[in-house]
Amino acid sequence: MPLRQPIAAGRFYPDDPEALRAALRACLTPKNLPEPTGPRPHRAASRLLGVMLPHAGYVYSGRVAGAVLAGPWGAGTVGAALPRRCVALCPNHTGQGQPLGVWSDGAWRTPLGDVPVDAPLAAALCAQGGFASDTACHLGEHAIEVLLPFLQSLPAAAAPEAPPQPDATMEPSVRVVVPVCVGTRRPEILRAAGQALGAVLAAAQTAGDPVGLVVSSDMNHYEDQQTTLQKDGLALERALACDPEALLDTVACNHISMCGAAPMALALYALRVLGEPWAELAAYDTSASASGDAAQVVGYAGLRFGIA
Repeated sequence: MPLRQPIAAGRFYPDDPEALRAALRACLTPKNLPEPTGPRPHRAASRLLGVMLPHAGYVYSGRVAGAVLAGPWGAGTVGAALPRRCVALCPNHTGQGQPLGVWSDGAWRTPLGDVPVDAPLAAALCAQGGFASDTACHLGEHAIEVLLPFLQSLPAAAAPEAPPQPDATMEPSVRVVVPVCVGTRRPEILRAAGQALGAVLAAAQTAGDPVGLVVSSDMNHYEDQQTTLQKDGLALERALACDPEALLDTVACNHISMCGAAPMALALYALRVLGEPWAELAAYDTSASASGDAAQVVGYAGLRFGIA
């Protein structure tokens, strides 16, 4: 079975397991979580199905990812409430491989261990059409890998009203993924793919083994702080309205370099199959908070979403 080796360890996040666990604890510690400084939450939540997380180096975007996963949900946290099985949707930064490439078997390795790929779920997705089994698009792509240690560190459950407290060992949770690299922004392709993904999610829900969504995306890139806040606000307004067509159009027309706009639109199309979607902003920050450079920043947003 294919084993995808890490390519971002030692660059985007620590390659030493103990250092990585320490970094994750810092990201998931409530006192270190940034308050949203961009658009506010869109509406109250109901049924949680997934999250959108940034994929930069942990020093820049790790706290935003942590803010989403460590946020309260019911008696526990968002991270604990995510289904054990998740389809991970990321942009294609390399241009390699299929437009909708699925890593369909084996596992992905991180310094914390191996994350199994749900082969039956991947096969069900590829059988829907549009998606294709492909490793080429994933081999040099960091956007899913960077998030896997977060998923590995999530608790199986959380005590009522208690924040996540990863222990010193932080053994990986038994979680499985289906990595999907999205290399197209064509609305008609994303709409059809979203409908296919929604059908797979609906079947899994009916079978009693629900599947969640993890979307990997940064926001606007390498403009000044004020411009980035303004552009990110436009894109987030469309995402929080659960309007995939408007999100794609707004990003294109306003030259917003949100790298995961297509994966997020695909997820929103899938949610429409399942019912009335909702989305909320859990955290927002820019790279200026870590670098001190407000002249060229990258925006980072953390969303949670689901069905009312």
